[in-house]
Amino acid sequence: MLNFDYYNPTRISFGKGKISELDKLVPQGAKVLVLFGGSSARKTGTLDEVKQALGQRELVEFGGIEPNPTYETLMRAVEVVKAENIDFLLAVGGGSVIDGTKFVAAAAVFDGEPWDILLKWGANVTQAMPFGTVLTLPATGSEMNNASVVTRKSIKAKLPFRNDHVYPQFSILDPTKTYTLPERQVANGVVDAFVHITEQYLTYPVNAAVQDRIAEGLLQTLIELGPQVLANPDDYDIRANLMWVATTALNGTIGSGVPQDWATHMIGHELTALYNMDHARTLAVILPSLLTLTKEAKREKLLQFAHRVWRLDQGSDDEKIDLAITKTREFFEAMGIPTRLSDYDLGKQDVDAVIAQLEAHGMVALGEHENIDLAMSRDILTLSL
Repeated sequence: MLNFDYYNPTRISFGKGKISELDKLVPQGAKVLVLFGGSSARKTGTLDEVKQALGQRELVEFGGIEPNPTYETLMRAVEVVKAENIDFLLAVGGGSVIDGTKFVAAAAVFDGEPWDILLKWGANVTQAMPFGTVLTLPATGSEMNNASVVTRKSIKAKLPFRNDHVYPQFSILDPTKTYTLPERQVANGVVDAFVHITEQYLTYPVNAAVQDRIAEGLLQTLIELGPQVLANPDDYDIRANLMWVATTALNGTIGSGVPQDWATHMIGHELTALYNMDHARTLAVILPSLLTLTKEAKREKLLQFAHRVWRLDQGSDDEKIDLAITKTREFFEAMGIPTRLSDYDLGKQDVDAVIAQLEAHGMVALGEHENIDLAMSRDILTLSL
């Protein structure tokens, strides 16, 4: 197992009716900026529930954060923070709203051009505003980690940053708030969580038995409950377990002491920035092809994945690996998510554009071995057509 430091200060308040605990979790006397996405938070009553729980605190609303939060929109929120003398942020939504709030928290007190936060992957962030979250869409795990991804529309760039100053102080996870989600978003969330796990698990073995077993259990839970949530959308236990899987997938537990990949995400980010594809759908397209082309480097973990997660015991090692990758693709398809670029009307010319963006953003040595260069990225994209 690799050496590691583990730190996670986020308090989780999990369960039905937990939004009422905002009164205890948000400082008394705080002036709160409530950030949210589209109209769903208002239509479903979640926003009213949040406002009621905040009691007599002065609050300001900022809506319109996009599914892939944009720098342009978030900078308007920064202006509101400064103009209104806000001292606490509250994100109400899914990973995009939370990611956006993390950027606002850092940018509002940043000394310099805030885009530099993204260009330097957050290494230059020395402070951030306090904030909490009310999660309504389980997928990204942003509610319990220190990472964020922001898109700048004007230059078609989607970049991540990470810094310990942007851990949420608390996150409220009420599974009932996911009942009204469209099926597309539910499916996206399952696939997003699945790929988050594989990015930390499908690398090479370092004898991290605890992390491996947790990762495998999380993957099996998604495989079991993913189709069930589509068939039984009002089942509380299914919703609760999927919500906690998505959080646990990316709160640092399974990624501690192990090598990590993230090439699927980096390539996927460019597809989203260029063609506005749903984030999870870019991952579903890229992962099977990436695993196919890197299966020799990932051979030991892919065999473990085949045996422990997919229960494949028949055939040669190569056959088991290939079948495990096929079953992964079939799982994504069973969730209603197409796994070929051609399914999204993208072709060879679009591969060229993605490669150009990867080069422009310095994504030229991806993966746990940093050996996925532009040529291999092209091969992965081409195999994904």
